[in-house]
Amino acid sequence: MSSRPPQSSAPSPDLRRSLGVVDGVAIAASSTAATTSIAIGMGTIATVVGLQAPALLLLAFLPVLGIATAYARLNRSEPNCGNGYVWVGKSLGPWPGFLTGWVTLVGSVIFCAYTSAIMGSVVLAFANKAGLRSVAGLALDPTSTGVTTAVGLVVLLALTALAVTGVRAATRFQFALLVFEYAVLLVFCGWALITGDHAVSLSWFNPFEIADGTAFAQGMVLAVFFFWGWDAAFSVNEETRSPGDAARGGLIALFAMSRDRTMGPLWTRVHPRWGTPAAGTAVVMSVAAVIAVLAVAIPELSDMLLAAVNAIGLIVALYYGLTALACAVRFRSARHDGAREALLAVGVPAVSGLILLGLGGYLGYSYLTMSDHFELSPDNGWFMFSLPAAIVVAGLAMAAVAKYGRHSPYFSTGRGTDADSLTLPMDRTAV
Repeated sequence: MSSRPPQSSAPSPDLRRSLGVVDGVAIAASSTAATTSIAIGMGTIATVVGLQAPALLLLAFLPVLGIATAYARLNRSEPNCGNGYVWVGKSLGPWPGFLTGWVTLVGSVIFCAYTSAIMGSVVLAFANKAGLRSVAGLALDPTSTGVTTAVGLVVLLALTALAVTGVRAATRFQFALLVFEYAVLLVFCGWALITGDHAVSLSWFNPFEIADGTAFAQGMVLAVFFFWGWDAAFSVNEETRSPGDAARGGLIALFAMSRDRTMGPLWTRVHPRWGTPAAGTAVVMSVAAVIAVLAVAIPELSDMLLAAVNAIGLIVALYYGLTALACAVRFRSARHDGAREALLAVGVPAVSGLILLGLGGYLGYSYLTMSDHFELSPDNGWFMFSLPAAIVVAGLAMAAVAKYGRHSPYFSTGRGTDADSLTLPMDRTAV
């Protein structure tokens, strides 16, 4: 007897498409990490702009919405798991295209390294509330950097294993966490509004009450950080030709640069059973883990990591801005197709991209002029500028290696490998 299931038992195309959409929404929403963004960013942005933080979050949403329209239009024109790396390379050139992919990777490593201790602290606080305060004589102290980092790394290891061995299961797990996360956020935010010491005031939504331009620019860049991660949907759902491949797109995007020989061959290794770039995923998480551990032993590195998280906003503004400009350049002929089409295809992406790049440039200039010496401190302007600058310089160095060392064809054409030319192993966990 044949072991092949009857045709009627397979999900219909409409169901598979619906599952792909759900997966994309879950990945995108969870990648913005609302609770983590609030835990890390809200205090930081409040120290910069005070009670006007809500105003900047609303203002930052406008250019981010413009960037989202650019991503959607580019994705419809050229679905590719490399997304910004491919689109920017094709429209603006391979050097800015490589930087777009590079800063995305580095930003993710920094974020994972910094949030390990935060994740461990939350787990330990929850354990303490449940009555578990020690294990084998070891105090589960949520204020201990060493213990929280160790617990956070265990959680990070478990999540890495889940992502590598079963992406569809990971997506379902993320969806469950997403529902729980937003339910908790709604309850606590509502409770805070009702019982808080400050009455809600319309002045919170008035950006003109912010002290100066530097504070406004820094607050806007930090506010962009709150929305970072939604673009994962374009590597997860619409980036794939087949709905059955939807849940794998996010990891396969750690893969796009390597298949063009702009990164080493390690990143092209797809696991034969699970159909995921397991080696590359493990390397990214290992680097993040090493940085997190070193940050415990070296206090200066901990300060550097905190400053690096603050600099993520600048990095995000860079690659979002470049992608938006790539959209405006690619569809510039749409200006002859009527005012509405010209506005959506060229005007909105161009203005949104220039706003983010302008804010980043102004903030960088402010960092350079706010201090007269260099010091390893998050309060030092030269230090704050040096971190994103170092990431960009390192990216240019890696691009030079790819061009002159690996002789990547990407730097000859600016075009990434076409999505249709990639054959993926069967995902055993797919529906």
